[in-house]
Amino acid sequence: MKISIVYISIFTALAQAASRTSPPSGAIVVAKSGGQYTDLQSAINSIPASSTSSYTIFIQPGTYNGQVYIPNTVKGKITIYGYTTNDQDYNQNQVTLVNSLGADVAGSNDASGTLRAHSTDFKVYNINIQNSRGSGVQAIALSTQGNQQGYYGCKLLGYQDTLLANKGTNVFNKCYIEGATDFIFGQQAVAWFEKCTIAISGAGYITANGRDSDTNPSYYVINSSSISLKSGVSSSVKTYLGRPWRAYARTVFQNTAMSSVVRPEGWSTWSVALDNVYYAEYGNTGDGSKGTRVSWAKQLSSPLTLAGIIGSTSWIDMNYWNNVSSGTTTTTTKATTTAAATTTKTTAAGGGGCTQSLYGQHDIVDTAILFFGWGRAIVNTYVNIVYAGIYFLK
Repeated sequence: MKISIVYISIFTALAQAASRTSPPSGAIVVAKSGGQYTDLQSAINSIPASSTSSYTIFIQPGTYNGQVYIPNTVKGKITIYGYTTNDQDYNQNQVTLVNSLGADVAGSNDASGTLRAHSTDFKVYNINIQNSRGSGVQAIALSTQGNQQGYYGCKLLGYQDTLLANKGTNVFNKCYIEGATDFIFGQQAVAWFEKCTIAISGAGYITANGRDSDTNPSYYVINSSSISLKSGVSSSVKTYLGRPWRAYARTVFQNTAMSSVVRPEGWSTWSVALDNVYYAEYGNTGDGSKGTRVSWAKQLSSPLTLAGIIGSTSWIDMNYWNNVSSGTTTTTTKATTTAAATTTKTTAAGGGGCTQSLYGQHDIVDTAILFFGWGRAIVNTYVNIVYAGIYFLK
């Protein structure tokens, strides 16, 4: 008697394409024409600094040139939405903030930022933020200098020092972050990156954490994300996961898909002693995760948790985090049936390029899958995937 195994994968997906193409009620509208303001800075300036009310700003499609500064004197919560046809996919963003300014001219890293966010309780959705200065100088796209800041479905575009995650607690969910040299860096921020796409545009280092003492809270965690070359960049380009800007640098990559763009040694040195540097990994996949790492880096026995690093998560948009969109939803249903016996990869829902393994090949039985859908139905319905194994005896 011969036993054969046939795997039948039945995917029933309730696809909800969530758009945000009109302003929420009461929002301040920024538009090239027809809005209350023609630039974001003017909208920010209209908010009374002493007010503790919450404010929503909606930006109509377009490219908006110039710097934007949100001072720490602003007391109210600010949420900024960019026009999008799918709020779970940064590729559908239709609003770009762009400026070209290097730190050499601006006088400091923060001062060069296209968006300089210094206030607390600040959220940004579906906006592209770019410093177009180019290579050869530090030029920040986004500078975070406040507590409880969340960035959802955004694209951060630069070359050297794209993201200055410098102070407070920051989360980045389903974002695209592009650069070459130290393009995620800062000194005091606790920053969590979830389902983000990290795109390498040139040889260098992804992170440069500047934690300078054992009492400094700074911690960078990149979780369930992907690292790959920017489209069109030579395959000869390689990068390190990070190098320590200060002697207590602390960074972890976990559950992240790493292409061969990541150097086999993983981490690099800088000009500081390594005794107190904490660089670690857990559960990473892909060719870039397979190399022999430097002896002073660590492999964790269990993953870090969001609450364990960030603390209270009450300020984080967990609906967006769990693929439940807040825009206007259009629901379509798709059903497919496929037979498979090999490992399959897919793009994570709405992640704009975050690659995860949905099911892997085992000797006898593949693992079951629970896959969260995206969008928001009236009752906030999640997507369930049914995975069935059918055994035939011959």
